[in-house]
Amino acid sequence: MIRLALISFWLGAAAPATALADPAIASFNAVCFKAGQTASEARARMAARDGTPLPYALTFWDKTLEPAPDTVAVIERRCEVAFDGEHTTKAIAALRTQMATPPVFGFKIDLPHTHAPEPGTALLDGRELLRGRVAVVHVGTRDNRTYMAVDRLPVGWEAF
Repeated sequence: MIRLALISFWLGAAAPATALADPAIASFNAVCFKAGQTASEARARMAARDGTPLPYALTFWDKTLEPAPDTVAVIERRCEVAFDGEHTTKAIAALRTQMATPPVFGFKIDLPHTHAPEPGTALLDGRELLRGRVAVVHVGTRDNRTYMAVDRLPVGWEAF
């Protein structure tokens, strides 16, 4: 009886985290790979999918479209979602499917020197894009949250 109660409690506790993971992963894949959007446009696209306030944290900037003070110099564009729980296996599977779906998201290259694995990193992948740009995709955990991110580096990133 106690075992059944504990299993029911555990399954009930896991459901909300999974319920938050699914829309975060889906919205990351649907929105974060689209070029030419401002931070407010990216947030609006995610809110249209998942409601307001977003049920996950969103970090977004694109320095080619609008100022982004206090951001990492070598990254010209970043899109990251973070959500409660450990969902890296699910996030990586969805991300790999997304990157392989036409139009394919670049081609795998060695990881740029601008990025290195941090504690909690589950995936860190360099991708060659068009017009001399490079992207780095990340999946990992920090502070009991899963994050998915894509950073686009500018032309000439090697000089950083």
